[in-house]
Amino acid sequence: DRNLENLVIEAASEVANRGNIFKGVIKRVEPALQAAFVDYGSGRDGFLPLDEIQPALFPKGVDKRGPIQKILKNRQSVLVQVAKDEVGTKGAALTTYISLAGRFLVLMPESDRTGISRKLSDEERRRLKAVLKEVALPKGFGVIARTAAKSVTKADALKDLNYLTRLWQGI
Repeated sequence: DRNLENLVIEAASEVANRGNIFKGVIKRVEPALQAAFVDYGSGRDGFLPLDEIQPALFPKGVDKRGPIQKILKNRQSVLVQVAKDEVGTKGAALTTYISLAGRFLVLMPESDRTGISRKLSDEERRRLKAVLKEVALPKGFGVIARTAAKSVTKADALKDLNYLTRLWQGI
């Protein structure tokens, strides 16, 4: 609707890690914060709160309310994505809910959700839902149709999905 919704300015001199995926190591679990600090190679530890830990990482018998010390252990390896870059003295905010953005789709490993951009009209959303039903999603993956998928065909959606699954296999 011709309104600016978000503006992000990145300077060439700054290294932005937002959206990047890293293999990190739990450095310290903080029960009082219900969070962990993760060494992901940036020099400053990232912050991983309990609500950003996906259920696939939970041991059997531990529910999503924690406590975090039963879910994560020191020196445990974990795959994380930077949700928010470092600011000042604070480390980056991390998540284990990985998402890979493609041209038309966003692939979410370890998820079973399918969604469609709310910026699209109801008619376009219904059409996209039908297209996504025709595309066979790999087991254990969720997908979100982006606003750019407005007029996507099944072939284009499948091509984007194949690219994202190959990218995930590489990761």
